[in-house]
This record gives sequence, structure tokens and C-alpha cells, in this order.
Amino acid sequence: MIASPASSVTVKMTATTEFAALGVPPHVDAGLAAAGFTKPFAIQTEAIPVALTGADLCGRARTGSGKTLAFGVPMLSRIDVAGRPRAPRGLVLVPTRELALQVAEVLEPIGRPCARRVLAVYGGASRDDQIDSLAGGIEVVVATPLRLIDLMKANELTLSDIQVVVIDEADRMADEGFMPQVEWVLRHVTGAHQTMLFSATLDGQVGNLVRRYMNDPREVSIDTPTATVGTMSHLFLAVHRMDKDRVITALAAGAGKTVVFCDTKRLCDKVADSLQDLHVKASALHGDLSQAARERSLAKFAEGSLNVLVATDVAARGIDIDDVAAVVHYEPPMDVKTYLHRSGRTARAGRDGWAVTLAEYNQHTTCRIIQRGLRLEPQPPIEVFSNDKRLANLASFLTPIIA
Repeated sequence: MIASPASSVTVKMTATTEFAALGVPPHVDAGLAAAGFTKPFAIQTEAIPVALTGADLCGRARTGSGKTLAFGVPMLSRIDVAGRPRAPRGLVLVPTRELALQVAEVLEPIGRPCARRVLAVYGGASRDDQIDSLAGGIEVVVATPLRLIDLMKANELTLSDIQVVVIDEADRMADEGFMPQVEWVLRHVTGAHQTMLFSATLDGQVGNLVRRYMNDPREVSIDTPTATVGTMSHLFLAVHRMDKDRVITALAAGAGKTVVFCDTKRLCDKVADSLQDLHVKASALHGDLSQAARERSLAKFAEGSLNVLVATDVAARGIDIDDVAAVVHYEPPMDVKTYLHRSGRTARAGRDGWAVTLAEYNQHTTCRIIQRGLRLEPQPPIEVFSNDKRLANLASFLTPIIA
């Protein structure tokens, strides 16, 4: 572990936030205030005081719970920028390009007032531009494993001065087969450092990672592995295959921003094209699209010029937008873990949201399995057609299941 540094950065403090009561130093608290963060969420309240002590930490929390600040605030508080210039002091490993961008976008305005520069490093963007930024001096790198390793092997980036390491969405790293690369990176962090890991679950490969690379970690959790965050209503609808897209059209018109999950890239494109034919402002989001195209779609969705994103699991991990009103499972997921990861794109930051599963006649058993996994009373899906007026207001369904 490293000693908590005393910042040598002079910052004009004009406001304080409730983060200060957690022990956040004034220079970082000023950055939080400037970025508009004033009150911590539950996971932040639990994790920040522990992480500020320098202890290794495992945080169990799902997407949308506020974990970026739970690890980002302690990292910005504890890294010591004295000594060798232009060498990164903090490293955040993430599974996707979109998540790298979004974590960096959250941390950059907080770090700016206290001279903690943040850079997202990921594939699909200009390698030369990232190298130039690193050469100019960066304190915190937010990276996907493959691009990070590429730059390290080219001697464009060293981890010898890293003081704080974060592995974000570790369970998704494992699901996507990135654990060998994550371990390779961790073996190259040779100096004294603090490690924080955040994951929806802490078993399997994630548990092995904790045992190998963390030192007596403290665990914080705001939920159980199968719990949901916020006020999320779960609705299971029985639909006809030929009517699915029209059901989504009616649902999204009433709900607002909607993310539709499909199992394959091909199905994403097919559904997005069908929704566009039905005059829905929709776009597909999957790994075969260029990084620029994915970023454009996410930006349009965030600003409201797109109403529906049709996404695969991998691509949707980059969706970090608080006002998603509904998540639609185009088909019932095969397990509760996938259901929760997908549904975690709604009911974020204290907002209400809907998780809607569309089931054909031969998929009702899968719905009951999911309901049991959520500890809900199993109920048959509600039969619905696209002309059902209740789709314009999901709360009007007589018996929504509310977690």
C-alpha cells in the first residue's frame, strides 16, 4: 500500500459538497462541486472512506449504482503527482471502449482543478493521438486491456509509477475472456500500490483474481448478487413473433428512452431497421460498427435525438445514461445474471425504470426461471398486442411485479 499523499496543488475552494464528510480532501471536493456532484450515493458512502485509508477494496455493485465515483474519488485523492513527471499514477481497467470513454468523462472534470489529467486509452481510436497525450503528461489512464498492453509493449507507457489500480466490471472482463490480459497488466504494476475491484459478483474467475492480486481486501456491498438498484418494475409480456417490433414501437412511444437487447449483431440490425420502418428514431449498437458510429449513436441517444438503441450485451456495456426509462429483452435471457446486467441500464441514479421481457409461447418457462431467480412470485407473461393501450403507460398493467 502507499501512504496517503498531501496534495501540493493549490485550488481555490468556493464550495463544498457532502463528500467532504467522507474524508475527501478539499482539492478533490472542489472538483466534485465544479462538476456538479454534491451528494454521494450509497456505494460511494460505503466505499470512499475505506478506500481513502489505502486498503485494497472489493466493491459489489451493479451498473448505475455510482461506482465510478466510488473508486474515482479515492484515486484522485490518493495519487501523489510529485516525482517523475508525465508518468501515470492511477490506472482504471475497463472491458469496453465506451466504458473507458465514459469513466474518463466522469473523472476528467473532477481532476482538472487539482491537476489530475485523465486519458481514455482504447482500440478503435487514433493510437498516435493517445501516444501524444501520454507524452504530454497524464496522471490517470482509463484503459481497455488490449490497447494498454499494445502501448506497454511499444514502450509508450509504463506502469512503474502506478499507485492505485482499479478493475471495473471485473465480472464482464471474465465473461469476455479478458482475464489473462488483466493478470498480465497486474503483474507489470511493480511498485507499492492500492488495488480496487468492482464487480456485480465476486465468485469464479473474479474470486481467483482477488486472491492472487489483492492484499486482504475490504469488501463493501450495497446489494446481494441478484438484487436490483432503484425502483425497477419487472414486466413479462407474451407477444406474437410478428408483432414484437410494433409492441416495442408502442412501448417506447410512451416510456421514452428505451434500450432493446438482442442476442446477436444480425438481429440487432434487423430489429433496428424494422423500428425505423415503423418511424421510430432507432439505431443498432454492436461491435461490428465503427467506434465513431457507436459514439455518434450514444451521443444522439443521450441528447434525445434517438429514442431507441438496439444493442448486444457487449456494446451496451458502454451505455452510462441515467434517464433510460425502459430496457426491453427482445427474448428472455438464459440466466438471471444476464437479465440483471441488461436491466441495469434503467432505474439508475434513483430514477424509476422498467425491465420488460418479451416472450413467445415457448419461452414462458424461461420467464418463470428468471422470476424465481429474482425472488419474485412466478406469474405467466401477460398477453399483449401492439394495439393494447396499456403499452403507452406501463404502470397501467394491472399486476406489474415491482422489486
